[in-house]
Amino acid sequence: MSQYLSQVPPLEHGDHLTRHEFERRSQVKSGGQKAELIAGVVYIRSSGRFRGHGEPHAAIAVWLGTYCAATPGVCGTDRAAVRLDLDNEVQPTALLRLEPTVGGRSRIGKADYIEGAPDLIMEITSSNASYDLHDKLQVYRRNGVQEYVVWRVYDKQVDWFRLERDEYVPLTPDESGVVHSQVFPGLRLAVQALLAGDLAAVLAELRKGLETPEHVAFVERLRGE
Repeated sequence: MSQYLSQVPPLEHGDHLTRHEFERRSQVKSGGQKAELIAGVVYIRSSGRFRGHGEPHAAIAVWLGTYCAATPGVCGTDRAAVRLDLDNEVQPTALLRLEPTVGGRSRIGKADYIEGAPDLIMEITSSNASYDLHDKLQVYRRNGVQEYVVWRVYDKQVDWFRLERDEYVPLTPDESGVVHSQVFPGLRLAVQALLAGDLAAVLAELRKGLETPEHVAFVERLRGE
């Protein structure tokens, strides 16, 4: 019995834990789970389905990866653990971050976690009922994530928020249906093309952004030129 009691308990949805205990229990969670700590409460999701998460996730990875490849000094990743504060540890679908030396607010800690708020976070979810647009949105806002993008797959909608005066305000598409990042010059999203599954058109619009003087100047600043 003593051996049984010494085992680390598994994570369960709805657990109220400290971040330290969350990480300890995360080591024994079953496969196929995405576990996050939001305001001290554990949220667990099963693996996403192909059209509901897998295919959109791949498209986002290509889009953001292309931007990173053309923008030295910008780091991107997907599903990496992010320690926002003592009560919140998340695994965003994807993110972009700058190093602190060029104005970023996050860093890579000794345990290889991202610590602090990335500059842009993107989540893929099913609808506006998801906690991504409620509890998690407020956590990102309070921690200073500068831009937050939510792709609601079944609602066929993309919400892009920019942090202004400690509040999230929506960024609206221009007359061509394109949203322009205010933090990462040249990062453009052709929303309707993304929703239609036209990745080629999404990347074509991004390439236009990468050729703008704003992006060229941004790269030069990141390089210290």
